Amino acid sequence: MILTALTGMTIFLAILIFFCLYRAFIGPTAADRVVSINIIATKVTVLIALITIVTDQDAFVDVALIYAMMGFIATICVSKYVEKGKLF
Repeated sequence: MILTALTGMTIFLAILIFFCLYRAFIGPTAADRVVSINIIATKVTVLIALITIVTDQDAFVDVALIYAMMGFIATICVSKYVEKGKLF
């Protein structure tokens, strides 16, 4: 029962990622695009965590943590680039 619910949540999150990807594509401003890409990174992190539970593979937790850190750093870099026009 729990496995079915977790699989359903995984599929639902995957569908929601495509809605966020559409929003990133049509976003009228750069800030909208940055926020939607950050949401995509967060949802992929949760997806990896759900896959960890479903497949009972503990190594995926490390992958989810690294992906979350990379998504955060990428969001900060892109936000700084959008705001000032240069990275460093």
